[in-house]
Amino acid sequence: MEFDVIAHVRTCYGEKFGVPRQPGLVSEAWGELVFEPGYDNADSIHELDKFSHLWLVFVFHQAMTKGWSPKVRPPRLGGNEKVGVFASRSPFRPNPVGLSCVRLERIDLDRSGSPILHLRGVDLVDGTPILDIKPYVPYSDSIPDAMGGFAQDAPPHSEVCWQNGVEDKLDLATKALIESTLALDPRPAYQQRESEREYGCLINGWNVKWRVSDGAILIVACHTA
Repeated sequence: MEFDVIAHVRTCYGEKFGVPRQPGLVSEAWGELVFEPGYDNADSIHELDKFSHLWLVFVFHQAMTKGWSPKVRPPRLGGNEKVGVFASRSPFRPNPVGLSCVRLERIDLDRSGSPILHLRGVDLVDGTPILDIKPYVPYSDSIPDAMGGFAQDAPPHSEVCWQNGVEDKLDLATKALIESTLALDPRPAYQQRESEREYGCLINGWNVKWRVSDGAILIVACHTA
């Protein structure tokens, strides 16, 4: 089987590290879906604006060369316990395909008349290839009594603090995006006992430097990427 990439997503996350592990965890996280030539006909999205949310079928393009294993270590289990790859959302799969539910904020047309989908709540790195788009249908896609296994509850949030003056150069929207992203503590589970190590994330065009201090995320520097 062969599949065409119908679009790519531009997002606020310039690298894999720091991207939320699930969609909707950071409501400020934005994306712009841009169709590829041949799929950029506005007729193909007629009535799509009547839906508030979309399913995106995408490719884990940064994991394609790393292979897969029958068992993986989900971050939610501390990186110690293993589960079957099909009982996880690991990007390292036999076919590196993902599914993400995002909010459709609005639809615009570019200069050539090609539609651009403006999204929120994304969990995708910049440049992610899209294979398909499907509308979210509340009566069938939402199951109130569904069981979530080891991921039944939402992940905890950490307190986020700024070193004096670091945030002064940022607009309020970017500041909120950075805080919401880092509150999820994107460190690998096996590093979450380390308190002195400094990390960096590319968020909204900023190289954000941070570390953990007294259990809180302390942002120590912020420079344009």
